Amino acid sequence: MTPSASSTPPAAHSATTTSRRAETLMFLALTVLVWPLIAVGSVGAYGFSIWFYQILTH
Repeated sequence: MTPSASSTPPAAHSATTTSRRAETLMFLALTVLVWPLIAVGSVGAYGFSIWFYQILTH
């Protein structure tokens, strides 16, 4: 019997692959969806605060 190249049993290897896939999908979701929304929201909030400040002071 020849030892496999990986020291983990097949079931654990499958779980690791699933975990890695889930981690990759989460990274892509954060990169493509969440961070752009946070950036646009931050810039919008900053612009709104400046606009509102100018309304109050002028």
